[in-house]
Amino acid sequence: MNVDSVALLKECDAGCKMAVESIGQLRTYAEENALKSVIDKYWKRHEDFGEKCRRLLLEAGEDTQDPPKMASAFAKFTTDVKMMVDKDASKIAGLLVDGCNMGIKATTENLHKYSQADEASVAIAKEMIKMEQDMSEEFLGFL
Repeated sequence: MNVDSVALLKECDAGCKMAVESIGQLRTYAEENALKSVIDKYWKRHEDFGEKCRRLLLEAGEDTQDPPKMASAFAKFTTDVKMMVDKDASKIAGLLVDGCNMGIKATTENLHKYSQADEASVAIAKEMIKMEQDMSEEFLGFL
């Protein structure tokens, strides 16, 4: 596995960890069962996807990657502040859509940045983008 492949997988891993943290945080505010169900589905998908990235990295003898501590702390803080103002399903869904868009943007940027990544790593990043797109589409129904 080349350097770009490792870097791309590490970014996907960190992105999944950040998503799991954020989705889990927002789930604590969700009251609607339909919304909770969709949140749970995508929380699990991100958990599984991150595990897939970590497994590939470990098989290649590489370390996994956590999201930057400041980014995690800032995301948690801003989410808590936004939820203090408005806790309805539409607000939660909107924040989740925003998170999906950030994930799509970051992963697409990483695909360009790590352009020498192998086919398997590129496929995983594209799969992650598709998961974020599907998630965003599903949460748009709650706006």
